[in-house]
Amino acid sequence: MTTRGRTRWVILRDLGLFQLKLMMDGAKDLFFGPIAVVAAAMDLLWPGDRPGRRFYAVMRVGERFDRWLSLFSAAEKACAMDDGLFGASRAGSHSLLGKLEALVIGYEEPVVDRV
Repeated sequence: MTTRGRTRWVILRDLGLFQLKLMMDGAKDLFFGPIAVVAAAMDLLWPGDRPGRRFYAVMRVGERFDRWLSLFSAAEKACAMDDGLFGASRAGSHSLLGKLEALVIGYEEPVVDRV
């Protein structure tokens, strides 16, 4: 495959990954919006010993999902890499992209300590 053909493939693949991540992010919003309202209502009606615990628990789960999805994190470095988004991430990292990359290449890249 020529360099130009490979570049096209990388861009199309990364576009597909980005679209998948956008759909997942939208689904998250549709899912967490109503759950947050219900959790907050429950906290207001039955505050218990820690008022807001249900609502803030929903927010923590949403935050963990955002970190895992990592919608834009690899974009800054991707343009400078021959392998696009996969070149800008580490296979096996705790993000969606890292898990997909490990699945595609068949192994997890070790963590490299940066001095």
